[in-house]
Amino acid sequence: MTSDLIKRLRDNVSRVYYGNSRSVDLLLVGLLARGHVLIEDVPGVGKTVLAKALARSIDCKFSRIQLTPDLLPSDVLGVSIFNQNTQTFDFKPGPIFANIVLADEINRTTPRTQSALLEAMAEEQVSSDTQTFPLARPFMVIATQNPFEFEGTYHLPENQFDRFLLRIDLGYPDREDERRVLLTQPSRTSLEELKPVATGEQIVEAQDHVPRVRLDQAIVDYILDIVARTRSHEELHLGVSTRGALAVTAAAQAYAVVQGRDYVIPDDVKEVAIPALAHRMVSKSYVHGGADATSTARVLEQILQTVSSPS
Repeated sequence: MTSDLIKRLRDNVSRVYYGNSRSVDLLLVGLLARGHVLIEDVPGVGKTVLAKALARSIDCKFSRIQLTPDLLPSDVLGVSIFNQNTQTFDFKPGPIFANIVLADEINRTTPRTQSALLEAMAEEQVSSDTQTFPLARPFMVIATQNPFEFEGTYHLPENQFDRFLLRIDLGYPDREDERRVLLTQPSRTSLEELKPVATGEQIVEAQDHVPRVRLDQAIVDYILDIVARTRSHEELHLGVSTRGALAVTAAAQAYAVVQGRDYVIPDDVKEVAIPALAHRMVSKSYVHGGADATSTARVLEQILQTVSSPS
């Protein structure tokens, strides 16, 4: 049942998103693991199309938040408005109250608004005055930022990067895929016609299945070996935390489901290690405001090559 669901979602998204299939699989990993995904890439490579395609593939609510320096937390979370008839304050939900939320250019809004958004991501709830409002499942934030533009931006600190299960980049499409984009312009045609192939209830059921994916002790030890190596590596100032270890474990279980298995193999860990861990580490050569993911990804590549995996 879950394998059929994944195939339907993958095929439907691929009808309008012509980039590499690994990006689609990683986005599905984030969805199944109940995590949030940061897409860090240059403008115009399909970030919005990919997010919208996933949302339209599920019979659920989608919202897009264009994050700007003047955006307030209440613009994202919602606001309480006084009702003259009842003489009470009524809460008007903001765009965060959706199943799939695209937070465009997250590093363009102030730390205060970033924190409000990321608190909702971590707790899956919104607090207003004395009330707490749960966010409906499935709930997933897909945030974007440009890694090469720093003027007028507010750099995400490490503890906020840590709220994202995965950080991925889409890259440029190959020549044939780009030819298809030019000929069909899917964002203007096919995207609006995309129909749901799954319900929200089916997604929640698949999410609840992920923690039950078999995880042998040898796989757990393999993950712990990788994590331990990041904490002692001479090129790293900050290694992977316990939350990071939990993230790569959940991502590996979800990746196994995406691949049609109910058990994790070492290759699952290797496939998700860099997207799940690189943004949680800080290299000793890191300069505040610069992109550190490239250097930490290189270190992780070395670690994955040197740490022995279970046979």
